[in-house]
Amino acid sequence: MLHELFHGRLLDVPSVPGLHAPASDYDLTPDIRAGLPPDRKLRPAAVLVPVIDRDGGATVLLTLRTDHLSSHPGQVAFPGGRVDDTDRDPVDTALRETWEEIGLDRSFIDIVGALDTYETGTGFSITPVVGLVRPGFSLTLQVDEVAQVFEVPLDFFLDPANHQRESREWRGAMRHYYVMPYDGHHIWGATAGILVNLYNKLKG
Repeated sequence: MLHELFHGRLLDVPSVPGLHAPASDYDLTPDIRAGLPPDRKLRPAAVLVPVIDRDGGATVLLTLRTDHLSSHPGQVAFPGGRVDDTDRDPVDTALRETWEEIGLDRSFIDIVGALDTYETGTGFSITPVVGLVRPGFSLTLQVDEVAQVFEVPLDFFLDPANHQRESREWRGAMRHYYVMPYDGHHIWGATAGILVNLYNKLKG
């Protein structure tokens, strides 16, 4: 049943990061995006969007980054990171980083496709790889990077009423972005943008 929800709605996983038309931190602030240099250099990265096939309904697994990290401390994120030279493709990056960060073995993950490449204001081009996760796994957190993992019902993200919008000044300009508060967790920024893209693929 869960496979049917995703069938034909996602993009093929690119062999090279950044091949898909991008979504962006600036999607809600198009005037800023229009002013970005077209040849700006972005660092390739990939994340796993883990959708767990629970009996009570599908959930999305997210991580809470530790407070002492130099990049995005204390934020909610997907497992993932920069592409290494030894990675074969974005899937390899996402699965490797997921194993390193939370100990989720790739044997429990069925890759079903990709979302639009997501460009961040901090200079990354992220390939979000969607994987359906079979229950029965165990996790071992990399405590230097991950403070906590938690699950959110997929239906929560597929309800546009939960796609709130906020604004703040950043680098001298007003930026608008998505926020999805859930059970005390502040889901925003690139993570929320990727989840809106997931909604658009499945429901748009």
